[in-house]
Amino acid sequence: MEIVYLVLAMTVVGLLMGWVGGLIWKDNRPIGVQGDYIASIITAIVIGLIDWFVIPAMGFSDSLRNLGVAMEPALGALLVLWIIRKAKS
Repeated sequence: MEIVYLVLAMTVVGLLMGWVGGLIWKDNRPIGVQGDYIASIITAIVIGLIDWFVIPAMGFSDSLRNLGVAMEPALGALLVLWIIRKAKS
């Protein structure tokens, strides 16, 4: 059940980062508004799941896992949106 909550939370994070990316790069949307949201949602979910499973497997504590799940998906989604914009220009 934790995984369902994690995926739902990462979906919300992806939506928020798609919106924030639109605020940061107002006129530069090479894949469109929907593309920004889809790219940021997929990125947030993938990074969140990787953090959830890989950080404990590496021997780090649960608090570090929670910190990674809280910060890395949001930053990763913005990084992917920036890379998309640089690749299209």
